Amino acid sequence: MARSGANCSASTASQSGNASWPRTLVPPLRPRRSRRGGAGGPQATRLQATAHHIPSRLVGTGSSVPQQTLTNRDLEKLVETSDDWISSRTGIRERRVMTPGQNLTEFATEASRRALEMAGVVPEEVDLILLATSSPDDSFGGACLVQGALGATNAAAFDVTAACSGFVVGMITAHNYIQSGQFKTVLVIGADAMSRLVDWTDRNTCILFGDGAGAAVLQAGEENASVDGKKVGVLGYKLRSRGADNGKLTTCYMSGELQSASTASEGAFKIGQGAYESLHMNGSEVFKFAVRAVPEILTAAAENAGVEMADVDHFVLHQANQRILDAASDRLGVDKDKVASNLARYGNTSAASIPLALDETVRAGKVQPGHLIGMAGFGAGLTWGGVFVRWG
Repeated sequence: MARSGANCSASTASQSGNASWPRTLVPPLRPRRSRRGGAGGPQATRLQATAHHIPSRLVGTGSSVPQQTLTNRDLEKLVETSDDWISSRTGIRERRVMTPGQNLTEFATEASRRALEMAGVVPEEVDLILLATSSPDDSFGGACLVQGALGATNAAAFDVTAACSGFVVGMITAHNYIQSGQFKTVLVIGADAMSRLVDWTDRNTCILFGDGAGAAVLQAGEENASVDGKKVGVLGYKLRSRGADNGKLTTCYMSGELQSASTASEGAFKIGQGAYESLHMNGSEVFKFAVRAVPEILTAAAENAGVEMADVDHFVLHQANQRILDAASDRLGVDKDKVASNLARYGNTSAASIPLALDETVRAGKVQPGHLIGMAGFGAGLTWGGVFVRWG
């Protein structure tokens, strides 16, 4: 079987770098036109009411990581690198990696169990499961595997694919489902086995990533629920994408060709069959994108949420590089102590990084009722998003 090259349609366009920053992907909710005429009617009134008055409360978090630790010293035996080289450029000192025979579902399920336990919710009460991942155990999707393992027999389940932005996208998706009035309890999971996707001979990428899972429970609250007069739950968000730069971070499909014997009616026929290549990243370009995108998206999300940066108690950002976290805090003008950081121990766990850091922050007792949390993710696509949530 011959390979004919990566089949990522946006890769060529991404090299120009001239695409403008796009507008938000999420349009404002518009009232449906009544079948009896006009833009109002009972249906429109119900949609507007639910969109503005059902709080999506964050009521539980959980996480789970493999026991096996791969240190920078271990990587020195695999590729030409050093502990000092890795830590000084990224802030990473070790990462967790699954062993042969382990699968992502078990870690996603354990993280979910812990989140449900904190929330006081049994699996049968979950209405919807969203799994943010780029590396499921089954390429058809991993959410249903988690649903089965949990015994969440009443839940619908599907995957969300937005790479390192996936958990934020999942949170926003869950919020909007709750706002619709159709779901009360939504389990959002971010889980990735990046060890499956990296080339362990490429020192530019294999040093960055690890495996893990985190989860959060969002639940519909009482109308106008608040702590000390401040509205709780998801307050506002912003999502963006830039497909013209897709080629800066990919795991593209490599097309191949199989040719069969001739048929009587059509002659010889050809079947394309290939495989996905290992992760490819233009590190310098992604770094420059992230340094600009994180403060930009948080500023826009804060405006939508009606909050000020000075009032935010915790920033939980995608854990990709310590220099990106530091640059974000500098550009936002916030204290670095407010920015969660655990990538020294876990590396970049893609969609798992935000819920993993969030769970550690919550379980350390740092998050109290009424605290305001800002979350932002960025990654392949290119995608980026921010959301603000008040705990309580």
